[in-house]
Amino acid sequence: MSPGEPHAHRAHHHEGHPPGAAHDKHAGHSVAMFRDRFWLTLLLTIPTLIWGHMLQSVLGYRAPQFPGSGWIPPLFGTVVFFYGGWPFIQGAVRELRDRLPGMMTLIALAIAVAFGFSAAVTLGYPGMPLWEELATLVAIMLLGHWIEMRSISQAQGALAELVKLLPNTATRVVAGGGPERLEEVPLAALADRDLVLVRPGASVPADGVVRSGRSALDESMITGESRRVDKAEGDTVIAGTVNGGGSLRVAVTGTAERTMLAAIMRLVEQAQTSRSRAQALADRAAFWLTVVALVAGAVTLVAWLAAGAEPAYAVERLVTVLVIACPHALGLAVPLVIAISTTLGARSGLLVRDRRGLEEARLLDAVVFDKTGTLTLGSHRVVSTRMAADVSEVEALRLAAAVERDAEHPIGRAIVASARERGLEIPMAADFVAIPGRGVQAVVEGRRLAAGGPNLLREAGLAQPTELQAFAVEAAARGQGVVYLLEGDRVLAAFAVADAVRPESREAVRRLHELGIGVVMMTGDAQAVADAVARELGIDTVFAQVLPGDKAARIEALQRGGKRVAMVGDGVNDAPALVTADVGIAIGAGTDVAVEAGDVVLVRSDPRDVPRIVALSRASYRKMVQNLWWAAGYNIVAIPLAAGVLAPIGVVLSPAVGAVLMSLSTVIVAVNAQLLRRAHV
Repeated sequence: MSPGEPHAHRAHHHEGHPPGAAHDKHAGHSVAMFRDRFWLTLLLTIPTLIWGHMLQSVLGYRAPQFPGSGWIPPLFGTVVFFYGGWPFIQGAVRELRDRLPGMMTLIALAIAVAFGFSAAVTLGYPGMPLWEELATLVAIMLLGHWIEMRSISQAQGALAELVKLLPNTATRVVAGGGPERLEEVPLAALADRDLVLVRPGASVPADGVVRSGRSALDESMITGESRRVDKAEGDTVIAGTVNGGGSLRVAVTGTAERTMLAAIMRLVEQAQTSRSRAQALADRAAFWLTVVALVAGAVTLVAWLAAGAEPAYAVERLVTVLVIACPHALGLAVPLVIAISTTLGARSGLLVRDRRGLEEARLLDAVVFDKTGTLTLGSHRVVSTRMAADVSEVEALRLAAAVERDAEHPIGRAIVASARERGLEIPMAADFVAIPGRGVQAVVEGRRLAAGGPNLLREAGLAQPTELQAFAVEAAARGQGVVYLLEGDRVLAAFAVADAVRPESREAVRRLHELGIGVVMMTGDAQAVADAVARELGIDTVFAQVLPGDKAARIEALQRGGKRVAMVGDGVNDAPALVTADVGIAIGAGTDVAVEAGDVVLVRSDPRDVPRIVALSRASYRKMVQNLWWAAGYNIVAIPLAAGVLAPIGVVLSPAVGAVLMSLSTVIVAVNAQLLRRAHV
């Protein structure tokens, strides 16, 4: 990717690409269908073998004869072809309709040639029929597909596990003219603002806010957090989490498709069907392998006939080539790794929205963190105040809180929270306007006021009052931000606001350094505040006093320097930067806009999940490459053997043996993909 095209892959975010041909070859088919067809086909194959010529010629075995016994192989073989082989014929029709011939096309062609030749011999054409080979081949192919679909189904099992988290019913609290009463209702009957009772040990039926009670909830299946999380009045709870020993009354805020659980399931499904570069490579390889197999099969047939071989033998070589060259393992190599990696991520609180983003994460050179709410807790408080005009501290805090009441920024919320903690009555504000990167302004009690950081003073062309200069320097040295309250061109007061660093941030930075990735912090705070946090965490590079509109430009500057960059953020202001970065990582506790802009969503607001993403990306890519090399390398040896190059020294593979080898290669790919579960993510 050139520096001028740092986010070219974003154009694919919402195109809804279908999976590759190899990925959707089982469309419309279920595990149970392949299982049932395999067992019935196996029952039909056994008598086909007993009364066929294969056991007689190899073992000298002769089955009991009775009138009509000679018709058992053709009759049973025909049933096997149409019943057991039907899924492959259907798949071939789909592949040819989509102009993407692949595994199903090769299998269908192989069994069709075997059936057609055997039927012709049975009706009088000279040669030896291949009914036993046909029946054995179909049975083995059905078994291989059954095993494959079971593997994929197990890999995607996290979705089924998530569904099981929700209870079937909820206990709704009904308050009316009389005493409170409880009623059991199905989940579909719940609506916003309903009050539900969550008893000890029960699952939370819907997203909501605790109205009364205290307990500790197990959120491990949703967030990956192993420790129980304490919940009390005012705290949010997530549908599907399990209540501890306390009793909670919860006001419903999200039901059905609007719960976090439903959003997680949608993201997992989306990630498992989104296309990655490795998947595109596998699809192209499968297509060309199909072409090679068809050409090799035709050459094999013509060569053996030209060499004077019996037609039955030449057809047998053709069928073996087509079977053994099936890009079965190649088709499974990437989709199975995708299914396992996305479900592993979901169980750890890492939700992949776009596979391309996760694939890019293995190549990262730098991770850019938004400071507030990502590296820090985002729960600021006013720690000191200094007046610059004839106004009391209480009055200044009251007016500043009124201006900041509707602000989205955590520092604004900190001023409001501090005023409420002191029991101040916050007046209503009018004409509220947010000034991006500078602050907010509003009319309070007839006075036009503004509140913001140093950028607000510069924008207004105001010098910092002498009495506030030392206050600002001291606050900056302590890593605290300063918010100024203005009325017109007068500075009324300054508030020092502190935001605690997350305990997990230091470890996140250390792990990224161990992975060879540089760490950058980007913030709108003053340089001194940013430097204080950077020193505490060991961060390499600091971009301070960055306006929201400039965040994406900073990302682009890093990319022009040859770096692959991830952006980690949680606010509306971070969305452009998340889209610009090679990998956008949205903190799940942030706004919906940021979540929609990210490639990966962190359910927890834990920066340690960022190095986990890189580790998962590297581990899953290694498995993809290993599988692709095996699947392709196997065919380099298998196709010549199937064609009969070693026949002069007595090494000849039958179609059934070819099917076994092809299925074995698929099993090896599946087992290798399953080893991804051992990755330390």
